[in-house]
Amino acid sequence: MTQKHPWSRYVALGDSFTEGIGDPEPSSPGGNRGWADRVAEVLNEKTDNFVYANLAVRGKLVDQIIEEQIDPAIDLRPDLITISAGGNDVIRPGSDPDAVAAKFESAIARLSANNPTIVLFTAVDVGFSPVFRTIRGKVAIYNENVRKIAHRYDCIVADQWASDELPDARMWAPDRLHLNPLGHHAVARIVLEALNVENDLVPMRPEPLPAHSWREARREDISWAREYLVPWVIRRIRHQSSGDHILPKRPEARAVFPQE
Repeated sequence: MTQKHPWSRYVALGDSFTEGIGDPEPSSPGGNRGWADRVAEVLNEKTDNFVYANLAVRGKLVDQIIEEQIDPAIDLRPDLITISAGGNDVIRPGSDPDAVAAKFESAIARLSANNPTIVLFTAVDVGFSPVFRTIRGKVAIYNENVRKIAHRYDCIVADQWASDELPDARMWAPDRLHLNPLGHHAVARIVLEALNVENDLVPMRPEPLPAHSWREARREDISWAREYLVPWVIRRIRHQSSGDHILPKRPEARAVFPQE
């Protein structure tokens, strides 16, 4: 096989975004597929002996990602790293996006030591969301810090803020916190474009869900608040995380489709 990109060892770090929550796939490790798996599948097609690990765990704050994922990632000797961290910190009331970014930069400094290709992420423009538009300014500040860190450490930026696709309710899971399969598919395309890797992923496929009527949307608002928003608030009060006691779905660098 002709090698069409330079990477053979890919490690993904982060929280639920990178774990793939919202993109259920029973046959995938951990029961979720997600954009990182989709990226790995494409990269796997374009080089021999490609291996992939995903250390991301839902609910993790930047301090936890640094403590639990950085050293294991370095031990796997990756030549390609994707890392998204800080989102769970920034959305918390009273958080300081500059302070979160300073912690994030310390992680990038450590990961950069062996000169892998590192992909960072800006957050989605949350102005479309009635729940999160009030923190749009904080998100924008954090994004600018991410761009500055990327410049300092020669990282690639997968720019979700610039996406016209992602600020669309059809891209999001019922909890409105995580992307659905269509959203993860869109992020995979953004990452592959940032890496300059040709691929056959087609925009808006898988097909979007049918449009909802106004009355259906209001009923869903009530159901969403009861099922997702209230439990999320209770976890914040109790200082609990949805990722407590959850292990990484791909802790070792292995072939994307292991042989039986």
